[in-house]
Amino acid sequence: MITENIKALISYRLEQAQESLDAARLLYENKLFRASINRAYYAMFYSVLALLASRKMETSKHSGAISLFDKDYVKTGVFTKEFSKWLHEAFDLRQRSDYAPRYSPSSKEAESTLNNAVAFVKEVKAKLRKLEQ
Repeated sequence: MITENIKALISYRLEQAQESLDAARLLYENKLFRASINRAYYAMFYSVLALLASRKMETSKHSGAISLFDKDYVKTGVFTKEFSKWLHEAFDLRQRSDYAPRYSPSSKEAESTLNNAVAFVKEVKAKLRKLEQ
């Protein structure tokens, strides 16, 4: 059973995800690819945190959230392996874009990450809606 507090947390995480996705789109349109990738990844990350909250799970580390997503949602067939691939790729690209010296992501990398994030967030929202029914 999902309590009102958990519902509120899920709603908050999905709001964060949507806001990050909207920002990623605006940044991409303005050719700010590094920042777009960052926000697209965070849209996926916040979506994963919403999923984890639905099972009363949480983690403070990105690697922990990704690992739990793979273990509890991909290996069990709730999401396909493609979603895991998108999440891992976005995380790795975000790390390189944010921290690697002299790395500049391409428009193609930013576009792909944004498109994957849009699909990822949409599917997470759909799965969470089914839980509420």
